[in-house]
Amino acid sequence: MRLSSFALSLALAATPIGAFAQTPEEFWRGKSIDYIVPTSPGGDYDLRSRLMSRHFPKHMPGNPTVVVRNMPGGLGVAAANYLAKAAPRDGTVMHTIFQNMPTLQAIGTKEVQFDVRELGWIGNTTSVPNVVNSWHTTGITKIEDVYTKELVVGAPGAASTSTIYPAAMNAILGTKFKIVTGYPGGNDVNLAMEKGEVGGRGSNSWQSWKSGHPQWIAEKKIHILVQVALERAKDLPDVPLMYELAKNEQDRAVLRFISSDMGIARAIVTTPGVPADRLTALRRAFDAMMKDADFKAEADKVKMDFSPSTGEQAQAVAESMLKAPPEVINRARELMTPPKK
Repeated sequence: MRLSSFALSLALAATPIGAFAQTPEEFWRGKSIDYIVPTSPGGDYDLRSRLMSRHFPKHMPGNPTVVVRNMPGGLGVAAANYLAKAAPRDGTVMHTIFQNMPTLQAIGTKEVQFDVRELGWIGNTTSVPNVVNSWHTTGITKIEDVYTKELVVGAPGAASTSTIYPAAMNAILGTKFKIVTGYPGGNDVNLAMEKGEVGGRGSNSWQSWKSGHPQWIAEKKIHILVQVALERAKDLPDVPLMYELAKNEQDRAVLRFISSDMGIARAIVTTPGVPADRLTALRRAFDAMMKDADFKAEADKVKMDFSPSTGEQAQAVAESMLKAPPEVINRARELMTPPKK
């Protein structure tokens, strides 16, 4: 006998809500995940993301395909804003986020429309430091040289770390970096070094130098002057960290704040509002991929470093940056805000 509409309504009301929810496997089966990269093709962010996109699906419930989409603009802010404001909030979008997005939020950058506390942090692939370097023709081989001799360094933009790091050292440490901005990207700065237009680069990942230009390191064409992170890289034991050069505790706290986002140097996030079971599935797929023999073999082949941390750990790093003391954030804001023209 068929149920009346009233009886059917009662039956549905008595059924647990979770009974009608899709499992993560059911949800992702036959779907694709958009993997947003905040840079143009080429470079560490892009190559790293494409490597992961090839191995991530087999560890995911339902084995969805992963499609990389480049979304450069605003030094990473455009892609992060898209993730927070426009992307589907269902677990079908991932993003390798620029590590300084929590910093930009903390100092109140006006273009920021995201909240890193609301993003779903899936995992972080490496915490290898950023470095500031000189080109061999300058004769500058260590950071102490820049206290007495001007070093011209190239940078993609006024809000990039290639500008922020040398500007902060000038203001706090008294170094003599001259910063030339406006290059379209890091590869353009590298070409400018080779041509003699600039004498160094204001920031680059140490891993990017190792994988992209190992011959420059071997031939001593670049000299690493300072590391930006909270811990020295094991293969740069004698190169100081930026915050270690501070002369007092107040300055040290500011330089540590600017350096602390290296704990999420290449982190993957998803949109706010993703159901908890899907976020958990994304995190555990990431963890499994980091241990996958085929993945590690391909990473080793292209000399790409992976020193991963979990999504929970990455989220804690991002959130900690918003809890810095107000006086530290205010000082960092002064150092990191481009001057008005």
